[in-house]
Amino acid sequence: MRTMKLGKSNLEVPVIAIGCMRMNSLTKQEAERYVHAALEEGANFFDHADIYDGGNCEKIFSDAIGMNSTIREKIMIQSKCGIVPGNRFDFSKEHILASVDGILQRLKTDYLDVLLLHRPDALVEPEEVAEAFDQLENSGKVRHFGVSNQNSMQIQLLQKSLNQDIIANQLQFSITNATMVSAGINVNMQNDAAINRDGSVLDYCRLNDITIQPWSPFQYGFFEGVFLGNSKFPELNQVIDRIADKYGVTNTTIAIAWILRHPAHMQPIIGTMNINRMKDCCKAADLTITREEWYEIYRAAGNVLP
Repeated sequence: MRTMKLGKSNLEVPVIAIGCMRMNSLTKQEAERYVHAALEEGANFFDHADIYDGGNCEKIFSDAIGMNSTIREKIMIQSKCGIVPGNRFDFSKEHILASVDGILQRLKTDYLDVLLLHRPDALVEPEEVAEAFDQLENSGKVRHFGVSNQNSMQIQLLQKSLNQDIIANQLQFSITNATMVSAGINVNMQNDAAINRDGSVLDYCRLNDITIQPWSPFQYGFFEGVFLGNSKFPELNQVIDRIADKYGVTNTTIAIAWILRHPAHMQPIIGTMNINRMKDCCKAADLTITREEWYEIYRAAGNVLP
């Protein structure tokens, strides 16, 4: 698996990360086969969150991989905290510290390689977050920090108080959810694609060496379904299938290769629990589509060029 630096850190990570949100859909034996198949592909960066099945996905993962000190040295683990489901977002010092302790216990490990704050908290007090991060870093419980779904000003506000670099930002991004690209292409235009919905977060992250981690790379809308093989996107699938045939890969590989072709050096989080599809995603690490193909796919999804 081709690797990359994660933000400003010294972490050398695979360009594709394994998302564990759906791991609760697997039996114990299926989970064991899946995580070890991922390791065989060189996909040793695993993304979690404390809200995934109430933390149960973290337990399933630690059991499936047979967590011990030897295994731990061979993998990288990222988890997220800050969402109280159906209730609130909570970036208080107490909540962050308690959440990390729970995460570590469920994962059967002493530390996280990366901790992300899960979505923005309207009541965030950056100084309080800074205290939590300092305590987690000094105790060795967390080595690096990041955020998810935050815009450029939210990151900058937080970074002002932090002693650590924010190295990653998880954002929804796919061929059919490409507004952060479209707004840049349509600057100064009077069309919907020109609406800047995220504070130029793509450019901000590139300027500040923050790795964007696209989530739901196969979804359209907000978990409305996948676009691959979907009759709602006939032109897009026709183009993707033709390009896939050219390279001798599946449409899954092309959808991930489209994200990896962007010069921002993103690290997509793939959530499939199907081993064959996971392997197809990993093949994208070694495939570079052309500029012409990238734009053809972009336009086939209904995105416009001025």
